[in-house]
Amino acid sequence: MADNILHSVLRGFRPAVEHEGEFIVIGLGRFGSALGTTLVGMGHEVLGIDADAARVQEHVGILTHVAEADTTSEQALRQLGVADAVTVAVCIGADVEASVLTTAALSDIGVPNIWAKAFTEPHGRILTRVGAHNVVFPEAEMGTRVAHLLTGKVIEYLALDDDFVLIETVTPRWLVGTPLGETNLRRDYKVTIVCIKPDDSVFTYAESATVLGPNDLIVIAGHRADVNRFAEASK
Repeated sequence: MADNILHSVLRGFRPAVEHEGEFIVIGLGRFGSALGTTLVGMGHEVLGIDADAARVQEHVGILTHVAEADTTSEQALRQLGVADAVTVAVCIGADVEASVLTTAALSDIGVPNIWAKAFTEPHGRILTRVGAHNVVFPEAEMGTRVAHLLTGKVIEYLALDDDFVLIETVTPRWLVGTPLGETNLRRDYKVTIVCIKPDDSVFTYAESATVLGPNDLIVIAGHRADVNRFAEASK
């Protein structure tokens, strides 16, 4: 949703919905604000809604449209035209009751693509039961990501699902100078180098004949345990 808040947990087995039109972001705290401003920066129109008048005022001129409203009210949502939206993100902060009631109201008015922020697994399950199609856990995901970054070896960490991840890291010494096709990474670590960034250059495809330098960046893909094992061996 927001830039690099990359971990989303798809609940249920609903088909993906192709977005069109204006995005609706409900809750303009840190997460909702980052989400809305990122979407605007990507060229989308965004209606930001919050029950706090001060927060709404802060986003005037930043988001395409803003409104102060009680989003637990189905009537208030309809008056703002939310029933006509395709994608709505519920980014309400610590008020779990408001988060759940807002999500339920969105479901009741027929919004086809509801994303909701959750703090805990039980909160996420409730959001799913009342109508959220996708639930995200930004705090949990960020904690996982930072834990990997704190090791000092991983530059970026992205979970594509519960068990498949990408990491960006500096080429380990034992890979320098050997063509990738001769390294046996798939056999020994069950990971794949999907792309590389040579020193002072840009990212490009990794090929079997590619020879890595000591300052090259590489992006590794694989199952979580295998990627972690590779990262440990690279220290």
